[in-house]
Amino acid sequence: MTTTTHSLDSLTAELTGLNEVDSLRKLTDLFPGQVVFSTSLGYEDQVITDIIATNDVPVRFFTLDTGRMFGETYSVWNKTLSRYGITIDTMFPKQAAVEALLTEKGPYSMYESVDNRKECCYIRKVEPLNRALAGQKIWVTGIRAEQSNNRHDMPQLEWDEAHGLYKFHPLMRWTFDDVTTYVKAHNVPYNPLHDRGFVSIGCQPCTRAIQPGEDFRAGRWWWEDNSKKECGLHSK
Repeated sequence: MTTTTHSLDSLTAELTGLNEVDSLRKLTDLFPGQVVFSTSLGYEDQVITDIIATNDVPVRFFTLDTGRMFGETYSVWNKTLSRYGITIDTMFPKQAAVEALLTEKGPYSMYESVDNRKECCYIRKVEPLNRALAGQKIWVTGIRAEQSNNRHDMPQLEWDEAHGLYKFHPLMRWTFDDVTTYVKAHNVPYNPLHDRGFVSIGCQPCTRAIQPGEDFRAGRWWWEDNSKKECGLHSK
């Protein structure tokens, strides 16, 4: 897949051997003003925020506020703004769509079927994400290979056909221990729910803590089959 001047292979070659900071700098040099980072304010995304902010890499931050986030998530959001002095653009779902969903199906329709849950995810997350990514060239994410079987073999840089841009995962080969070690070493603000067994934090009705030995994604949409555990933000 190619853009006007860069193919996936050529861009991958330019990033080969570069560390996280230099890779991000390279991408912002090649695509000035068109590199965005979607933060959920979880462990991985807080590491990336620290890397970008402390190294003054010109990447734009945005987050998706679904309207159903934990109070602890808003707390770490505020601490992050204070710590780094950055701006995090906020994307909300469209009011009319949320009102229609709740009027027709109530606040907990996601528990009734996979289709209902995906409908809620689309309204609250996917559609706002599509707006945030419009016109961009590089989408930076906190995806790691270790997070799920679906992500195990993903490359660090990939072409996202649905959005017509490249996705770059700077922490793709990091382990969970790598992430937590970085957070502690650099005193990075993090969500206190992580200390209570929440390794992947999304909307409050759809997230629970995991037990020792459970899969990383077990706490997300725990009432569904493991093969269904994506919300549409990422195809893998």
